[in-house]
Amino acid sequence: MARFELKLPKMGESVAEATITNWLKQVGDKIEADEAVLEIATDKVDSEVPSEVSGVLVEQLFGKDDLVQVGQTIAIIETEGGSGSETSFLVDKIEETPIPVEAITIEKTIETVKETVVAPQDFSGSDKFFSPLVKNIAKEENVSITELENLLGSGKDGRVTKEDILKYVDDRKSGIIAPLQPVIEVVEEVKEITQEAVKVEEVKEVIKEVVTPKVAVETAAPKSNQTVPVSVNGGDEIIEMDRMRKLISGYMVASVQTSAHVQSFIEVDVTNIVKWRDKVKTAFEKREGEKLTFTPIMMEAVAKALKDFPGMNISVDGDYIIKKKNINLGMAAALPNGNLIVPVIKNADQLNLVGMAKAVNDLGNRAKTGKLKPDDTQGGTYTVTNVGTFGSVFGTPIINQPQVGILALGAIRKVPAVIETPEGDFIGIRQKMFLSHSYDHRVVDGALGGSFVKRVAEYLEAFDVDRDI
Repeated sequence: MARFELKLPKMGESVAEATITNWLKQVGDKIEADEAVLEIATDKVDSEVPSEVSGVLVEQLFGKDDLVQVGQTIAIIETEGGSGSETSFLVDKIEETPIPVEAITIEKTIETVKETVVAPQDFSGSDKFFSPLVKNIAKEENVSITELENLLGSGKDGRVTKEDILKYVDDRKSGIIAPLQPVIEVVEEVKEITQEAVKVEEVKEVIKEVVTPKVAVETAAPKSNQTVPVSVNGGDEIIEMDRMRKLISGYMVASVQTSAHVQSFIEVDVTNIVKWRDKVKTAFEKREGEKLTFTPIMMEAVAKALKDFPGMNISVDGDYIIKKKNINLGMAAALPNGNLIVPVIKNADQLNLVGMAKAVNDLGNRAKTGKLKPDDTQGGTYTVTNVGTFGSVFGTPIINQPQVGILALGAIRKVPAVIETPEGDFIGIRQKMFLSHSYDHRVVDGALGGSFVKRVAEYLEAFDVDRDI
């Protein structure tokens, strides 16, 4: 029978790995060609991996939450027959399974010990968060879930870091930390104790002492890093963050801890833009099959300003500043589930307004329907977020690392304004909005940050009301 290796497919030039989030097919399940076998996730986009052949899934080489490199084999599919392949797979597994040592007393307790000591590491039931890297090291070094949960890390909120788990493994090998005893030794100890007619309670205490690792004091995180418990009453609802919300949370905290955020604000008169769009939007939609929103007009002005001020189109890598050749505009988009994603318009400065409108609509629609590709969210050099969509007048957005700036577009409002004319000043109704520019003060000073947002405003206010499209 032929065996087909299902590999993690290439998902874009800049995507090298993905995390398995869910197996849609289990061992023994029949699979049709092009049928989804598992779900994966990159840092920002979820997608499915289909099978290229029909057959039976006989082996899963990675588990949920495992990190897999592009091109790695993730599953084995047998392409001829279902029952034979399934039987041979089960026989192989039986031959690999060691015969358990028979215990004469307190069987339930012994089974618990066996599961704790020799069962494959399954971290899904743990209340603690462990990174994929830490879990992979734990599996390779046979560190059980019990040991991991008793290991106090030095990371934020007591989280176990790569250094913590490697130190623990080294200490265990050198004898500083007592390793878990093999299950046979545990059972023998229990046998001896039961033969001496010791109470069951004492037997449980001995087993607990044998199984629970003695964690070195040096790995304990300072008490000041421990999370303060949140008070919960009977009427509160507890909801675990989904995977994307956890990622967003990590990105936001890391950005605030990395960049010195400062803001500049400017008010812009966009009356001409509003009038022009009202005049051409119907004809534009009939001709192009696309809606014309304000976003592509704003993006066009931002791309022009970035060409004028290339010092905003940079990223930071340690002590080095990287000047970006291409202008790739990130466009923050809200998802139906309330999460946020930032697809990227590549080479935005090379697009005319029609091309910009098509790019904005395409990425926005695919973001809402969950059809973005991993490469669609990579390579951004500057980000724009439209907080005005939700009625906000302005905001103070957090920088999308490793970029150094992000522009928030406020709501467009009719306001009374002083209008200057050669005949004198008068009060009139104008369409205005605020631009909020957050930038990284480590590498962008106020002169550059303020001049950039002022240039965006100048492009918007100078918009030609008679422009052809």
